[in-house]
Amino acid sequence: MDDDSWALIEPLLPPWPTRSPGPRLVADRLCPQGILYVLCNDLAWQLLPPELGFGSGQTCRRRLERWQQAGVFDQLHRILLAELNAACRLDWSRACVDGSHIRA
Repeated sequence: MDDDSWALIEPLLPPWPTRSPGPRLVADRLCPQGILYVLCNDLAWQLLPPELGFGSGQTCRRRLERWQQAGVFDQLHRILLAELNAACRLDWSRACVDGSHIRA
């Protein structure tokens, strides 16, 4: 993960609990890469190759769940949309609203 991408994500991550049930052996910066690897390659979490250095699939899955509950991905989505919009990189004429998810 490049420094610019990490600079967007890192401030959104919740602080690590002071009384966590074990050591945090894998750096937070590695886990998004492991998560994306599993999701993009349609793998089961336990099949994440350890030689990639992203930690175990279970570690990545637990971080994904923790970050999802903390709203990290919703915040990141909003930030990226705002940056793309500011750079005039979004074509809003092609946007649509799905009434099953958004109240009319």
